[in-house]
Amino acid sequence: MEQQDTLTGMLDLMMCPAFCVKGGAIVYANRPAQACMLADGTPVSQILFTGAEEYAAFPGGCLYLTLRLGGAYRGASVTRMGEFDIFVLEPTDDLAALQGLALAAQELRTPLSNVMTVTDKLFPQLEDVTDPNAEEQMARINKGLFQLLRIVSNMSDALHYSQLPSQGQEVVDICDYLEELFRATAELAREAGITLRFQNLNAPVYSLADPDKLQRAVSNILSNAMKFTPKGGAIDAKLSRRGNMLYLTIQDSGSCVPENLRGSIFSRYQRSPELEDSRNGIGLGMVLVRCTAAMHGGTVLLEYPENSGTRVTMTLAIRQKTDPMVQSPSFRVDYAGERDHRLLELSDVLPHALYKPNKIN
Repeated sequence: MEQQDTLTGMLDLMMCPAFCVKGGAIVYANRPAQACMLADGTPVSQILFTGAEEYAAFPGGCLYLTLRLGGAYRGASVTRMGEFDIFVLEPTDDLAALQGLALAAQELRTPLSNVMTVTDKLFPQLEDVTDPNAEEQMARINKGLFQLLRIVSNMSDALHYSQLPSQGQEVVDICDYLEELFRATAELAREAGITLRFQNLNAPVYSLADPDKLQRAVSNILSNAMKFTPKGGAIDAKLSRRGNMLYLTIQDSGSCVPENLRGSIFSRYQRSPELEDSRNGIGLGMVLVRCTAAMHGGTVLLEYPENSGTRVTMTLAIRQKTDPMVQSPSFRVDYAGERDHRLLELSDVLPHALYKPNKIN
């Protein structure tokens, strides 16, 4: 009883909707949550849009899932505290913040595209330059431009990703797709001094999916894992299946996310600027990851095994064409401008030598 009183006091201090769950039902909802028609005694199963199976097996850590409240979708993070689970909903001003970032990205994209177009034309003219220093500087310029393009693309697309459902899904052999993705990424990781291992299923699994969004989400998880894995370290990935759900688990061997940042890992773009580890970024990549999981009927779970780095599990529902989340395919615009998506998404962690003009053209 004392723990529940402490938790209710904590929830009452929160400005965003939050509620406490015990035994699968809400035992306390703060006022913002009550305004969302969340009441004591409501079974959580009635409001879950994605994550029913994952929540039933929730081992602890931080789980991101999607709720359906009054016909609207709301993301929520879940943290276990003793025998209680604390659900914190995304604030409604998330969309306004993401819209602001998208507008800023729109202003930045044109001059950045102009610069990259110029360098695309300029660098081939310098191929005969034999000065190693000049070649290295061109590679550094290229890498910097790829990093900027990644940031601008994340700023631009986070709003679009957050608006479920997804369009442009097609039937994909998930196992074959991930096998190729991890094989190609392992070659790049090796250049950074990191071993990437992937354990796949032994049989194909066909499901509706958005390949571009899936690649981008997995690459973001791998980029984060590589940032915190020291040279000579390893990252282990595994695809498993439980019933109608696929579980993609990626675990690094580096330092884990600091404890004071774990509660806001899914919306860190809202934090105030401060001096901290530059590897943390602003968190837009995790917005894309959690939204991609939701588009595919799944969730994201973060765990921090003792002395074992960080473990990220993204789940995907194996879905048929009759699934109501799926809409007809739409015209695709390549956010990378026809550039190598792997080099773009991993630009923060790969050595600049991989961005020499003769390597990427």
